[in-house]
Amino acid sequence: MRFPHVPRPRSLAGQLFGMQAVLIAVVVAGYALFTYVSDRSQAEDAAGRQAMAVARSVADSPSVIAAIGTSNPTTHLESYSLKVQRDTQVDFITIMNPQGIRWTHPDRTQIGKKFLGHIGPALKGDSFTETYTGTLGASVRAVTPVYDTDGTRIIGLVSAGIRVEAITQRVQDQVTALIGVAAGALALGAVGTYVVNARLRRHTHGMNAAELSHMHDYHQAALHAVREGLLMLDGQYRVALMNDGGRELLGVGPDVDVVGRSVASLGLPAPLTGALLSSEPRVDEVHLTASRVLVVNTSPVSGGERRGTVATLRDVTELQSLMGELDSERGFTQALRSQAHEAANRLHTVVSLIELGRAEEAVDFATAELELAQTLTDQVVSAVNEPVLAALLLGKTAQSNERGVELVVSEDSGLDDGLLPDSLPARDLVTILGNLIDNAVDAAQGSLRARVTVTARTEADPAGSRSALVLRVADTGAGVDPAHAEAVFQRGFSTKPAGPGGRGLGLALVRQAVNRHEGTLTVAEAEGGGAVFEVRLPLWGAGSEDGVGASAQGSVSSQGSVSKGGTS
Repeated sequence: MRFPHVPRPRSLAGQLFGMQAVLIAVVVAGYALFTYVSDRSQAEDAAGRQAMAVARSVADSPSVIAAIGTSNPTTHLESYSLKVQRDTQVDFITIMNPQGIRWTHPDRTQIGKKFLGHIGPALKGDSFTETYTGTLGASVRAVTPVYDTDGTRIIGLVSAGIRVEAITQRVQDQVTALIGVAAGALALGAVGTYVVNARLRRHTHGMNAAELSHMHDYHQAALHAVREGLLMLDGQYRVALMNDGGRELLGVGPDVDVVGRSVASLGLPAPLTGALLSSEPRVDEVHLTASRVLVVNTSPVSGGERRGTVATLRDVTELQSLMGELDSERGFTQALRSQAHEAANRLHTVVSLIELGRAEEAVDFATAELELAQTLTDQVVSAVNEPVLAALLLGKTAQSNERGVELVVSEDSGLDDGLLPDSLPARDLVTILGNLIDNAVDAAQGSLRARVTVTARTEADPAGSRSALVLRVADTGAGVDPAHAEAVFQRGFSTKPAGPGGRGLGLALVRQAVNRHEGTLTVAEAEGGGAVFEVRLPLWGAGSEDGVGASAQGSVSSQGSVSKGGTS
């Protein structure tokens, strides 16, 4: 079964063209009608004045007065009336006696017959005009009395008239000229409308109003459905559009009106603001906000002039954390591989001692190695009984030893299992302590008696309202230049050459995690040189009855005088 063909709605441009053409046609037709009626009224008035002037001129003519007094007025008046009729361009001049009997008429057969029309007012001495249908058809006529030489007695009547048909023809000629001009204006307007509509069709890609409405609905639905952030800026770097994902990733509330505001006024971090304000495209740049790690891509809107910028934002906070954990696992794997290699060497040594008949020395050698590994494990576990941090420290110890750096846990460390609240996830602890240790190992490597000292314990707040988790990492490296005390925590800052994946992200992630838990992060000079980084994280609900803390600190300070060097 075939369904009937439903015609496709005309495009928006076609509808506008038709509407404008009809509008112009209606305006022109209305103006033409108004002109016709107005000109016709004016033409009838002018015809009446012309007929009255001719009639009075004839009535006042001495020859007409004299001819009326003769025995046969028609003989003297007929040729005269026809001549005046031709000269004054009226359609008829009728001269009659006071009883209305014609003496003259353009049609000789009508001479001697009674005048068709009103003569009463003229017999009373009043001249008047009227529109009346007579022998020549409808006409505008004037009737005036003819007085004798004394001017006291009416001796005849004169009527002059112009046919309505002639008046209509004159008006039609004027209206025809007007319609010609209007047609030219309509054609010119149509051409202009077509040009404008052709341009509109190019901009709307030939879509009609319904299709544009549907596209707008799809556009709005897509903006709200896409979880990635979308930010559009105009040519003056003002926000033209921001979807729900963009508001969430940039920390802009749904009730905040950002359209029309400069991107610099949104309170974003300086590096992110700089990327959005850049005229050059940015591809997969990593930027940090107060609580997220974002991948930013920007692209200028194509066109002859700068029309704006489109930026997409992807949240890789979880991915970055997983990558950090993956790096830790990769480090653990490398450490296990190295330990396996060392264990194989030790095992070969034990086997060789046994083959040489020195069984006691083989037992002593193996026992000493086991005691050394167990001592390290006991030391870490006894100091930090929290399983995630203990595993992290054991893994980092093996990695540090491979790089020639001694990692030790300070004697004043103490962190029991179950002490940390659920509000402090293990992933954030790995991010904070793992990055601090990695930077410390980098700084200490190659120094004299290279060592990294880690402290992890809980301390009571000086005000006594709550306890705090203290993580302190000290190294024997070159330390941090006081001028860089703030910059080391900025993304991208590093005093070391950039590697394949870039540098300067570790400490920025540490500060982000610290800020997220309303903690503090400080850097100072370590005893004997190097740098010491200290993190204090409030333990909400631990050591406090109400679990209510102060506002986020998120501050970074430098203390003491330290030598120039880089640990980021």
